[in-house]
Amino acid sequence: MSDTILEVTDLKTQFYTERGVVRAVDGVSFDVKQGEIVGLVGESGAGKSVTTSSVLRLIEEPGEVVGGEVDYMGRTIVGFEDTGEELVPRDEMLTEAQMRDQIRGNEIAIIFQDPMESLNPVYTVGGQVKEFIELNRDLSGEEAKEEAIEMLRRVGIPEAAERYGDYPHEFSGGMRQRVLIAMALGCRPNLIIADEPTTALDVTVEGQILELVNDLQAEFGTSFIWVTHDMGVVAEICDRVNVMYLGQIVEQGPVDEIFHDTQHPYTEALLNSIPRPDRTVDDLEPIEGTMPSARSPPSGCRFHPRCPDAREPCREIEPAFEQVAETADGAAHRASCLKHEEVGYWEAEPLEVEVEK
Repeated sequence: MSDTILEVTDLKTQFYTERGVVRAVDGVSFDVKQGEIVGLVGESGAGKSVTTSSVLRLIEEPGEVVGGEVDYMGRTIVGFEDTGEELVPRDEMLTEAQMRDQIRGNEIAIIFQDPMESLNPVYTVGGQVKEFIELNRDLSGEEAKEEAIEMLRRVGIPEAAERYGDYPHEFSGGMRQRVLIAMALGCRPNLIIADEPTTALDVTVEGQILELVNDLQAEFGTSFIWVTHDMGVVAEICDRVNVMYLGQIVEQGPVDEIFHDTQHPYTEALLNSIPRPDRTVDDLEPIEGTMPSARSPPSGCRFHPRCPDAREPCREIEPAFEQVAETADGAAHRASCLKHEEVGYWEAEPLEVEVEK
């Protein structure tokens, strides 16, 4: 891998509700290098989608990005300075107009989960791809149309020129998702954020989409942030993975390390809940309980109320997110669990944890 193109440091996003402050993203840090696919994985409510929306500054009221840094190729998307009384946006932070004209779509594109919510049903598929390309690239109308047809062909739409004038309802779910990928790639972005784009598809179509993404990523060298709850998808396409739980990253590293040298009980629980050909239904181990509210996260380790390995210190002591291993090529493997602390917290007897059903 070459240079880092996106660096997220201590990102924090909160939502202000009548019932309290929801700390949806609470100190998230990760980076993306040119030409790699980085996964954000975790259960619903972990903060994955809010994290990626925060990166593009798409958070709307009552939400707000309240801290941290997001740097994209030397440009400050999110940045704060401490005045001594409060955190205020830095002067060099890109304006909303600059984000709209320079970053969103042009440099960083996003593919959402449900293509029917992203495609306008009263406009043709080809016309929407063409319009998106025109907005983000300096092409004439005819050139943009030719590029739109070419991208529809590249993503596997059969008879792309003929189907250019079809409407979204005339496409299957998998084909609509391919249209969104074509729309994103047509702008030639450096980075594409894919927010669970295969969740609503059947496994056969999902496999086709993942194979397509691998092929296109190799052809164009585009970087991806792939948001998912499915560890099987992570294994299929990701180079590195960030495991999120309740607004924080709890484990981070190369995908092979995460799968074969798991360092956090939550990651292990996710892996144990995956159906595999060599396991029966009785062998599956569901994660007991539900994720707590981000309005009032548990003290200590946030996973301890559901963790089968939790010790007494886990109730009160928040584990540090630190490097716990290193691969042969020098890549860091990080995790936040007290079993990695030198103090010896893990020598205590395991708790008898009673989770809420």
